[in-house]
Amino acid sequence: MILNVSGRTDIVAFYSEWFINRYREGFVDVRNPFYPKSVSRIFFSDVDMIVFCTKNPIPLIDFLPKINIPVIFQVTLTPYKKDIEPNVISKEKIISAIKKISNIIGSENVYVRYDPVFLSDKYNLDYHVKAFDKMCILLKGYVKYVIISFIDGYKNVKNNMDVLRVREFTKDDYKVIGMSFFKSAYENDMTVQTCAEEENLIEYGFIKDDCVSLELFKRMTNKSKCKLWKARNNKCCGCVEMVDIGAYNTCSHFCKYCYANYNEKLVIKNREMHDVNSSLLIGNLNENDIVRVRKS
Repeated sequence: MILNVSGRTDIVAFYSEWFINRYREGFVDVRNPFYPKSVSRIFFSDVDMIVFCTKNPIPLIDFLPKINIPVIFQVTLTPYKKDIEPNVISKEKIISAIKKISNIIGSENVYVRYDPVFLSDKYNLDYHVKAFDKMCILLKGYVKYVIISFIDGYKNVKNNMDVLRVREFTKDDYKVIGMSFFKSAYENDMTVQTCAEEENLIEYGFIKDDCVSLELFKRMTNKSKCKLWKARNNKCCGCVEMVDIGAYNTCSHFCKYCYANYNEKLVIKNREMHDVNSSLLIGNLNENDIVRVRKS
């Protein structure tokens, strides 16, 4: 079993104390977002690998050496300012944290996500080309893999179009991104790939791979079999199956392009229900919950 910590929220940034408590306790409970009374109990003894996804790795760094399960980090590092990412820490702090993580778990286990890419008058092609190149230069020797994706029309994106001011990509836009991003990555000893995109940019040097591939799973766990993540329902995604232990509408980064938040008032309400000692990320178990142990 692979734990995704987390695609639904930023557990590392905002709930690290809770995660550490759950790891020490030996299990975590996860509500089904579509059937809230259904709760999966996951024992860490059944976990083969953990994928941490975050914009702020700092709160977990000191605890990393104590985790005896194979770990990879996917750290999102984007070039946007406070108008788009109001509560994300500075890029300098993120880069410093990536370097520390790389020194602990190895550069082969650290992925940077330049994700999502969108174009506007403010964040135009030239802006992205320069920002991506600077990022690669600063992380040379600490990161081997960069993943990019393009903005999608999530509910939150549509709600924030007056801020994002997104314009459509053209074929020429994809060409400039493909050629310039590959050049920057290559010159700094990195590969670059897309994530579940029809425009995979392989004609410009991008590799064709998945964010958490079967080959990665084999390398990390020495196991040969793992299901594909059919729940993704994306014909371009070939990632192996993961169990997300997060909850939607609980991330306080409040990024204007986020797919996991769509109601900031609900985020605040949910965070007020967070208990670092609960087995659940938000709230506590009640007598009507149906708890089932989830096995690999």
